[in-house]
Amino acid sequence: MCLAVPGKLISVDDGLPLMRLGKVNFGGIFKEVNLAYVPEAKPGDYVLVHVGFALSIVDEVEANRVFEYLRQMDELAELEDSPDG
Repeated sequence: MCLAVPGKLISVDDGLPLMRLGKVNFGGIFKEVNLAYVPEAKPGDYVLVHVGFALSIVDEVEANRVFEYLRQMDELAELEDSPDG
């Protein structure tokens, strides 16, 4: 099953225009994601991430609700087992 997972944007690297990257915290698991689709995203925002791309900004309450559902369904193993985590 393919899911978009919410996470908190911790930092932004504005290196190249189409390669704007950010470090995102998924409940203690940190990943680097591409921010090209959310140029307005800034540290502290919550973003919805799918296959390494932040697709949209979401509100913190909704992000926490989705994250808790994923935790209850035990769907977070993929993030924890990833080699780039």
